[in-house]
Amino acid sequence: MNLYGLIGFPLTHSFSKRYFTDKFTREKIKESSYELFEMKSLEELPELLKQKHGLRGLNVTIPYKKDVIAYLDDLDDASAERIGAVNTIKIYADGSTKGFNTDYYGFQQSLVEWLDKRGESCANFKALILGNGGAAKAVQVALKDLEMEYTLVSRQNSDDCVSYEGLTQEVMASHRLIINTTPLGTYPNTEECPLIPYQWVTRQHFLYDLVYNPAETLFLKKGSEQGAATMNGLKMLELQAEKAWEIWTTEENLWSV
Repeated sequence: MNLYGLIGFPLTHSFSKRYFTDKFTREKIKESSYELFEMKSLEELPELLKQKHGLRGLNVTIPYKKDVIAYLDDLDDASAERIGAVNTIKIYADGSTKGFNTDYYGFQQSLVEWLDKRGESCANFKALILGNGGAAKAVQVALKDLEMEYTLVSRQNSDDCVSYEGLTQEVMASHRLIINTTPLGTYPNTEECPLIPYQWVTRQHFLYDLVYNPAETLFLKKGSEQGAATMNGLKMLELQAEKAWEIWTTEENLWSV
């Protein structure tokens, strides 16, 4: 039996388990299963790798995407090394491990496809990235590779961040793509949203929320009410999951966007 799974804490609901279980059934992938491995500490990871025979790969979620790096033998240069965060681990036949970041791929590919369908090009945008956690780092690297200028937005001003209070009408007008990388608005806290000045969002804006549950967050709803184009994080999740599967099931470390 080939075993795959997700590590994190807490794992109250899992997109990954549902997605891969459905995939195995739909594509008639035999002798494969996907499990949840809730860990209160990453110190449990070496024991899991030792005990679970047939373990081929793991996904990594909050709060371990950065700290798990210390437990791995190698990092993928193109993704995890540059981003400083891991969401996918490949486990080789000799037990060695390598970390990848498929959030990068999922976000970049979904953004390009979305803008293309709307008749737009990345070259026509500057972006605001709301938040500065692990997900924001993957978004930053993806935008750099797309040669899109961006500004980080956080609760406090710093050398590389503007505060939410610092978002003037001029800043909003010049940054037509707004990306929420924070967990604000995620179920069950659906009445929360990033505190941007929504009155300055227009029909020229594109709002992308990495949150996928609910399908329309308050952030997206407020943007839609102002006439903006909106997109949630479901397509990104599907793309990153498929990239993880590709990494787990190919001998070479394929990394092509």
